[in-house]
Amino acid sequence: MRCRQAVLAFALAWSAAAAASVAVKDDLGNDIRLDRPARRIVSLSPHTTELLYAAGAGPYVVGVSNYSDYPQAAKQIVSVGRIGTVDVEKILTLKPDLIVAWHSGNSASQVQKLRAFGIPVFESQPADYAMIASSLERLGALSGTPEGNKAAADFRARRQALEQRYRNRSPVSVFYQIWSQPLMTLSGKHMASAVLRTCGGNNIFASLPQLAPTVSIETVIAADPDAILAPDDAKEQPFEQWHRFGKMRAVANDNLFTVHADWMNRPGPRILDAVEQVCKMLDTVRDKPSEK
Repeated sequence: MRCRQAVLAFALAWSAAAAASVAVKDDLGNDIRLDRPARRIVSLSPHTTELLYAAGAGPYVVGVSNYSDYPQAAKQIVSVGRIGTVDVEKILTLKPDLIVAWHSGNSASQVQKLRAFGIPVFESQPADYAMIASSLERLGALSGTPEGNKAAADFRARRQALEQRYRNRSPVSVFYQIWSQPLMTLSGKHMASAVLRTCGGNNIFASLPQLAPTVSIETVIAADPDAILAPDDAKEQPFEQWHRFGKMRAVANDNLFTVHADWMNRPGPRILDAVEQVCKMLDTVRDKPSEK
């Protein structure tokens, strides 16, 4: 009898918590207030989709942007169009009570238009590991799911273990090439630089003000990085142009590596998979006898 009463009390407490109002701040500092946890969520980027599922909100996701392909269940969700130009009318037909947008990827005018319809919009722009962990907690709170707190704790513990493992590695200068024509990279404002730093890597273009700047071949040659990395989803041969410059350290020592694009470029929980992959690559650079 007491056991049954305890179970009933827990169920009632959880039901009350699920019905309670919730308030958090998004990554831009905007206040997001819901009268009750969200039950119809639309995600406007692949990384926000990953964050939502990791936070336990997957059952409440009713719409996603294109390329939201992880986890597998996300592939079955209705698409609301391209990241840069979503289908606002289609989103409205889904009757969302929360939209999770990508601040630097989605159209600012479209995000504002969705807000004008009275839909709460959480803008996501994780710039470091702490913000990813916090995102899991905040999205879990907005959806009333306890998994967000556990996912955040697990993320922090794994990150700490990786940082302790690689903190004393000697520095390796890196050019991270995200596109070759035009030649583009990511600056220190992107999570990719945090991955490199954890592994003892120095992004040669970390100081540039743009998130995804265009650079010249000449500036890369002048920086003469120890290694060149590129995402593995490129529909091109990312290193072809560099073989012409055999005197560069990265080329002379064959330190040209492809990394898992989604792990490296999406600021979500799998960024730590990118850390493990990149750290092993940079250890390979350190272990090689230099040809220059």
